[in-house]
Amino acid sequence: MTEVTREVFGHLPQKGGGGAVEKFLLKSDRVQVEIISLGCIITALETKGRDGNLSDIVLGFDRLEGYVNKHPYFGATIGRVANRIANGKFTVEGKEYQLALNNPPNSLHGGNKGFDKVLWTPEVLLNGIRFSRTSPDGEEGYPGELKVWVTYTLDGGELAINYRAQSSSTTPISLTNHAYFNLAGQGSHDIYNHMVSIEADSYLPVDDTLIPTGEVAAVQDTAFDLRKPVELGRHMQKFQLPGFDHNFCLEQSAARHYCARAHHPPSGRTMEVYTTQPGIQFYTGNFLDGSLEGKGGSVYPKHSAFCLETQNWPDAVNKVTIAVLEIRTSAGGKGSSELMEVTHTLMETQWLLRPGLHSFVPEDRCWLGCVPPNVDAVTPGS
Repeated sequence: MTEVTREVFGHLPQKGGGGAVEKFLLKSDRVQVEIISLGCIITALETKGRDGNLSDIVLGFDRLEGYVNKHPYFGATIGRVANRIANGKFTVEGKEYQLALNNPPNSLHGGNKGFDKVLWTPEVLLNGIRFSRTSPDGEEGYPGELKVWVTYTLDGGELAINYRAQSSSTTPISLTNHAYFNLAGQGSHDIYNHMVSIEADSYLPVDDTLIPTGEVAAVQDTAFDLRKPVELGRHMQKFQLPGFDHNFCLEQSAARHYCARAHHPPSGRTMEVYTTQPGIQFYTGNFLDGSLEGKGGSVYPKHSAFCLETQNWPDAVNKVTIAVLEIRTSAGGKGSSELMEVTHTLMETQWLLRPGLHSFVPEDRCWLGCVPPNVDAVTPGS
């Protein structure tokens, strides 16, 4: 049984498409999640630790102003294209497009006003909430009118995020959610005592602007070999790493498969990620600097949270060696649409991205739960 309640979270100025921003609480016997209609942002996710008490494990703000002002995409739906596009340029069907360089010299997470910064239209469901919007042709420089639906449903310990997209013309697309996790609870100072593993034999080296160089490098005998669990603090110190902000290359499969795990031994909380998408961006909050006041007056310094963003490989639209994700038009001039699912749970979260000729279909799952003392990992499904 899922309880769904709504309330007004705040108001945006009417100028520029503003209005009331609503907050929706989805509550089951195991999970509580709060989502707002601005950017379909997950503002809170609560789960129990070994002590039986609920803790909010995602970074964010208490008030709307925090999400309106500049922030590092806390909990946001990212689009049209997640991650970076080199020099903000790409070519589709022989035509070059120029995007805003909001992360000079590149374009990042959809541009100056991506999907995270716009109001979505909500529709309350029996066990969740569906958001929808139409991205006009040319919005942020992208071609084609794009209709997008993002649906959150909660069933017991499983929070599912379903994406559906339909385009009027060929356009690159890669949607993800940018939740920042700290399994010790948001506001905890760092993630150094988290154990992390990623099931990837290769990763994408990047240049000074964090654009992939085009090389697909083996993780063997490098700091990027996370195939066995490592304690983040010790690992980064051992290899003198400033942190991670890299795409790890996953085995591509039509079926979901395990790809990553994070575990916080003191609280017992564990998160496991499953996906069919080709990559996962592991980010350790390197650009957090403690300047933002978060929930409950918390500050978020460097390395106080991590992200595991399953998505298409960064700058795929410009790399011939990387599969490009696009929605293509059919003979009738309309791009067909299919469902793409992303499942977040206290016990499971799944992310899947499966590109098709006429569709954009991702699906992922994340398993979040509590394990007994002295257990460093959980077997999927156990």
